Amino acid sequence: MKISARNVFEGTIKEVHRGSTTSHVIVDVKGVTFTSSITNEAVDELGLKAGLKVKTIIKSSDVMVAAD
Repeated sequence: MKISARNVFEGTIKEVHRGSTTSHVIVDVKGVTFTSSITNEAVDELGLKAGLKVKTIIKSSDVMVAAD
């Protein structure tokens, strides 16, 4: 698979939390946790579950966090 994103990190799924329509997939990448919100349909199609080796791909124009 070829993609334009350059921020690709290999890791392992720690947990999958299913909601009514969306799942939060928690991935460990060398001790750093990434959380992805994706549809339940995508989780099922990809067969995502704890322990599976995956690649996290970050493609974003903005990542914002603010705190006082």
